[in-house]
Amino acid sequence: MQPDSSVQPESLVDLTGKVAVVTGSSSGIGRAIALRLAQSGASVIVHANKNKAGAEETASLIADMGSESEIQICDFQDSDKRSNFVDNCWAWKNHVDIWINNAGADVLTGEAKDWSYEQKLEHLWNIDVKSTIQLSRAIGTKMREAQVPGGVILNTGWDQAEQGMEGESGEIFSTIKGAIMSFTRSLARSLAPDVRVNCLAPGWIQTSWGQTSSDYWNQRAINESLLKRWGTAEDVANMACFLASPAASFITGQIIPINGGLNHSHAE
Repeated sequence: MQPDSSVQPESLVDLTGKVAVVTGSSSGIGRAIALRLAQSGASVIVHANKNKAGAEETASLIADMGSESEIQICDFQDSDKRSNFVDNCWAWKNHVDIWINNAGADVLTGEAKDWSYEQKLEHLWNIDVKSTIQLSRAIGTKMREAQVPGGVILNTGWDQAEQGMEGESGEIFSTIKGAIMSFTRSLARSLAPDVRVNCLAPGWIQTSWGQTSSDYWNQRAINESLLKRWGTAEDVANMACFLASPAASFITGQIIPINGGLNHSHAE
């Protein structure tokens, strides 16, 4: 299919009339993505596991922009609940154009940080990998069967998964995010040319963990970026919006690092 030459540049990131789902959008990067899509005109389904108050706050901010939203609460540890979640999201407007798998388990803070290596790995595998695979395959099938024009799926990887990082957390997250990145490349082939599938690969993004990190990790994050700063949730959101838009209509099966340029001379 040839590109539509009648499309004007200013309309390339216009998501008016599009329905987007952003998992894990009650706070942090997910909230920033949901707000950025809404700012571009999309109606957004806001998802949370337990943080309903956070989801409501995201929805309120979307309403302030003049866009529409819907809140869906779902625990992704359960396969049946994941299936119902896809059906409920689709039923809201009888279609979904953009699906962003941002939700992920936190094993760096709270009580989970004291779990064993095996517990952390199993939990992340269930929440990050299995849910990404199941949700992506289910919504991809619906998009293809309904012939949704310009359907998009975005997954979330990690910029250092392919080269690796030392330590228990590095081993675990390289395994988890590496699996998601590999799945993304294969799903893009399975759904082409009907649905585009790409993967965001954030680097050092200053979420809640980064805001309270030690001097060592703070300096390491700065040193490992060619731009010499932490990334922000908005940096990730801007890339997500671009990849979800018609401006990226010739991009699929790609892993997109969002890291200010990985400084290999300082990456350990």
